Amino acid sequence: MGSKSSKNIRTLDMYVRLCEGKVINKPEEAARFGVDERSIQRDIVDIRSFLDERRMGAPADGRRVEYDRSVKGFVMAGAEGSMMSNSEILAVSKILLGSRAFTKKEIDSILRKMMEGCVPLKNMKLVKELISNEQFHYVELRHKTDIQDRLWHIGTDIKEHRLIEIKYSRAGHMEETIMRTVEPVAILFSEYYFYLNAFIVEKNEEGRYVHKYDYPAVFRIDRIKAFRETGENFRVSYADRFEEGEFRKRVQFMYAGHLMKIQMKFYGEDPEPVLDRLPTARVMGQEGRQYFISAEVYGTGIVMWLLSQGGRVEVIRPESLRQEMKRKAEEILKLYS
Repeated sequence: MGSKSSKNIRTLDMYVRLCEGKVINKPEEAARFGVDERSIQRDIVDIRSFLDERRMGAPADGRRVEYDRSVKGFVMAGAEGSMMSNSEILAVSKILLGSRAFTKKEIDSILRKMMEGCVPLKNMKLVKELISNEQFHYVELRHKTDIQDRLWHIGTDIKEHRLIEIKYSRAGHMEETIMRTVEPVAILFSEYYFYLNAFIVEKNEEGRYVHKYDYPAVFRIDRIKAFRETGENFRVSYADRFEEGEFRKRVQFMYAGHLMKIQMKFYGEDPEPVLDRLPTARVMGQEGRQYFISAEVYGTGIVMWLLSQGGRVEVIRPESLRQEMKRKAEEILKLYS
């Protein structure tokens, strides 16, 4: 029994070190455990058999034990399907750093946990070096609010359909707060910030909560100074459920508002920037370097994006949006007159 237990411990020890990216050298392992090299070879065979069986049940797990002549030992090759590869870790790290979504303390903790949990030991130094400069010069957003716990609590309220009351600071009036009772329906991230999508509700004459608007309001989560559960739940039918993916396709800069259909002309060689920015956009026709494009959008955020395009985009419909663009253009012209 003792011999079998020792073998199990020895095999597990080598398996763990292989997973960490370390090299298993037969003579060194034999000396370390006080066994002959044939015992170490049998352990390697057992580990290979284990990995072969795992691949049958999980084809994405491509790990295998191979002999590497350059290091004179056995190494783990391939990758476990459920773990991120080195390139994936690097890409996600760059996205997180570029998002500036977290405080310096939060981003350092997240990156450390990602690397320790997913990057093989032998590659960890390289990954750290590839992101070290950007991580060192990481600039927090001005609000410097830790929001991870807040995200989780609000997320559970969304899942359980709990009615919540929030204390919120509006843009330009940070010292002033307003109270809102809301039905939280989604958490989204866009342009540096996390947002809560929620229907504002008010009590009607019968004392029942009803939606104030037919579209969800958008609240920046770092501006939610406090929130509490009211003890009441709201009901959502499957047909009326909020679909954040569809909302995201139609909203710009997280400015809420009514849904509208717009038509525009794009002047240029390639309308790809418009189609990438507005997922609902479709090219309806083309005349030379003029593209006729239609799209569905929520709210007034679209005005900000259209202005950023300068003379490359002309709004055709609706007329109200066309007139709004003319007013904005005239205001800009006055600034430079």
